[in-house]
Amino acid sequence: MGEIADPVQFKEEGNKHFQAGEIDKAIECYTKAIKSCKDKKALAVIYRNRSACFLKKENYNNAVSDASKAIDVDAADIKALYRRCQALEKLGKLDMAFKDVQRCATLEPKNKTFLETLRRLGADIQQKFLKKYRTCLTFCFQMNQIRRSKKRFEQLAANNLIVLAREDAGAERIFQNNGVPLLVQLIDTGKPEMILAAIRTLSGMCTGHRARATAIIHTVGISKLCSIMAVDNEEIVLATANLFQCVYDSLSGGDKRNYGKEEALVLDSSKDLKDILLALLEMIASKKVSGHGRDQALNLLTKNVPRKDKKNTDNSKGLFTIDHGLKKILKVCGQVPDLPDQLPLTENTQLIASVLLNKLYDDMRCDPERDHFRDTCDEYINKFDPNDMDRNIHAINTLSGILQGPFDVGNVLAGRQGVMEMMVALCGSEREVDQLVAVEALIHASTKTSKASFFISNGVTLLKDMYKKTKNEKIKIRALVGLCKLGSAGGDDYSMRQFAEGSTEKLAKQCRKWLCNPTLDVRTRKWAVEGLAYLTNDADVKDDFVEDEAALRAMFELAKSKDKTILYAVACTLVNCTNSYDKKEIIPEMVQLAKFSKQHVPEQHPKDKKDFIERRVKRLLKAGVTSALAVMVKADNSILTDQTKEMLARVFLALAEDIKDRGTIVAQGGGRALLPLALEGTDKGKIKASHALAKIAAVSNPEIAFPAERIYEVVRPLVSLLNTERDGLENFEALLGLTNLAALNDKLRVKILKEKALPEIENYMFEEHDQIRQAATECMCNLVCCKEVQDRYLEDGNDKLKLLVLLCGEDDVQLQRAAAGALAMLTAAQKKLAVKITKVTGQWLEIIQRLCIHDNPEIQHRGLVTVFNMLDADEQLAKKLIECELLEILTYVAKLEDNPKKQDAINAARACLSRAMDTGLIKPFSN
Repeated sequence: MGEIADPVQFKEEGNKHFQAGEIDKAIECYTKAIKSCKDKKALAVIYRNRSACFLKKENYNNAVSDASKAIDVDAADIKALYRRCQALEKLGKLDMAFKDVQRCATLEPKNKTFLETLRRLGADIQQKFLKKYRTCLTFCFQMNQIRRSKKRFEQLAANNLIVLAREDAGAERIFQNNGVPLLVQLIDTGKPEMILAAIRTLSGMCTGHRARATAIIHTVGISKLCSIMAVDNEEIVLATANLFQCVYDSLSGGDKRNYGKEEALVLDSSKDLKDILLALLEMIASKKVSGHGRDQALNLLTKNVPRKDKKNTDNSKGLFTIDHGLKKILKVCGQVPDLPDQLPLTENTQLIASVLLNKLYDDMRCDPERDHFRDTCDEYINKFDPNDMDRNIHAINTLSGILQGPFDVGNVLAGRQGVMEMMVALCGSEREVDQLVAVEALIHASTKTSKASFFISNGVTLLKDMYKKTKNEKIKIRALVGLCKLGSAGGDDYSMRQFAEGSTEKLAKQCRKWLCNPTLDVRTRKWAVEGLAYLTNDADVKDDFVEDEAALRAMFELAKSKDKTILYAVACTLVNCTNSYDKKEIIPEMVQLAKFSKQHVPEQHPKDKKDFIERRVKRLLKAGVTSALAVMVKADNSILTDQTKEMLARVFLALAEDIKDRGTIVAQGGGRALLPLALEGTDKGKIKASHALAKIAAVSNPEIAFPAERIYEVVRPLVSLLNTERDGLENFEALLGLTNLAALNDKLRVKILKEKALPEIENYMFEEHDQIRQAATECMCNLVCCKEVQDRYLEDGNDKLKLLVLLCGEDDVQLQRAAAGALAMLTAAQKKLAVKITKVTGQWLEIIQRLCIHDNPEIQHRGLVTVFNMLDADEQLAKKLIECELLEILTYVAKLEDNPKKQDAINAARACLSRAMDTGLIKPFSN
């Protein structure tokens, strides 16, 4: 027997010693067996056994080592996994032990030992977590020790404090232990990492807690928080802005909890809220505030001042902000970075200020309020001084800001006496900065060509002269953009081309040339994209543009830069290139009628037909459009407006049209980028993004497309597409996506039910459209694993089970397959349902028999499994089934020769006969 017999013999001897409690001898035998064993699988078993011995001896490190060697051979070795879990727990490595028992519970979900261990370890981990961070908290509160301690420990303790503050119990513990004053001391150290940790801890403490938020504001002080947000450190500024937002949310009534005696102290937060608004308004016009700090102050005002719901008649915050801060916001809009003594700004500051102006104006409830807003702006701008050109360009730049915000106000102000004359004067100035400001104002004034009649009639000549005469590239490019805007009034209507044949292509070629010129600054190259945003209304231009991969990549790189003011122009250009804008349906009869009455009829450019659009989409994907979109989506909400989000959603939907391209979109992060677009923005934008998500979820592995917890966020957008107001394609692809998700795990199935998708899915199972009905049934097939769904089928007084049985009798193979699968799983999970089948329709037996003799092996297998479940459910039902023709069918299928294609069905038929024999309904038969 030699080498082969020895390991087996040693292993058996080791087993005997183990059972006798002779652990040392067992270890000795297993060790000898390991040395002589050559078979990997046998060796894994021996390691697993020796691991059990080491557990008994409390030698936990060796137990872990041996169990790991067994798991290396077979990752699903449940005994080795559990032994390693036990050893790791004893070593205090609870996280690792938890992962092992979690794997065990996945392999054997009904094992009570695994489930109990899982629960216990979860509780222990939480306790250890709290104990650990309480210790760190104690260290953190001993401020003198922290200051003397090593930097690494200091940072660790501070970070642990942040984590502790995110839990309500931890936050309260910090608060009760005089934590706020001590956190102020951390801020006063002046160390950026300590300031950051303290601010984030304070944010956690006041989130959703009105009493703590009030105490923090009064202890730290609004002015101190503003001074922190004024620093030139973007990370600290963002953290402080988040703290302000948490405080504001808690004080403004978002927190509904009852604090008993504390409530009287914090009942009226209106003064604190007003003080915060005043402090933010003070910040935006202060020279001591950094560009990042100014941006965040403006963002906070944008988020918190205008009404969230226009049904709410109280716009007092908006009126208060206009009275105390409108001129300060206008001051920010008018800053000219090229002049001395200006406020510190970022690339995005002026656009953020314009967005705030627009929201404030939109929040007005009546004409007198709007008149007051307009009069304040008018008073601020119309103070031209021939001897002070800096003052004049500040006024014109402010007008530019208003034109980017409440355009109607800007358009009225632009028509005031002296404004156009000042424009002409600035355009004729020898200073570059004067010309830049004037041309940009003309560009913004021409944005809405239908309304900007004053500038169209007065500005075109000025722009043409500047474009022809200037040798300054910065001026030339801006003048060109203005002309592009004015020349694109016809949109994609081929018959309303504003320029002579070939002119738009020449202008676009020049824009592409500027776009690819690295010697030009980002701000100037941005205007090239602005020009393309308008010129790409022309199909010849967009077709040429997508063929220029260098220009595409240059635009995508600009979209990823810090200057986010370009996002809208990039989004417009991409919408044009993909033709993803709304198109008016052209009804032939109406066209004839319009021609007869000599009315204008829109014409489609030959290059705007489907095959050209598809080719452009392929070129954009090849150039890396998805990764650019993914970066754009992450921009701050004040820059990434709802309109921009909608355009990005439209582009994503166009890119996902071809099933072959969806893998590329997923690989470049498109799945993750779509989620925020589907959850926030305009109603139309959310629908478009949700539809794109549905297309991806329907054909991709959702765990790859939406990694980690993001997969659960996909459910709500998909469910929103089940609404009957959505079109059939949106319904269908949403159902496919939900089917894919429901196949993954029970947590996702529960999430689908929580989003109230079940009634909608059930309704679509009655749909006349074959594909939608099939998709709904397939989705239900995956959902019936859920106990809640099974309970709905068990309820009396509904036709859910009847519908499922009748669908099994349909001619559509895919529909039959889905319905038969659902029936098989339901009857396996609930014996009562196996009996209930006989009561729902008189055709049940005929339908079941048809399933059992179906040509499709999958459907036949599902039918036979249902029969087995019925035989197993009720004795009388089993007798009825065996006494009918079904016995002949079972016998015929069971006697078939083994066949890989039909083996599942053959085995199921044999199982049915075995079950019938076990219950004595038939006698054993011989071959």
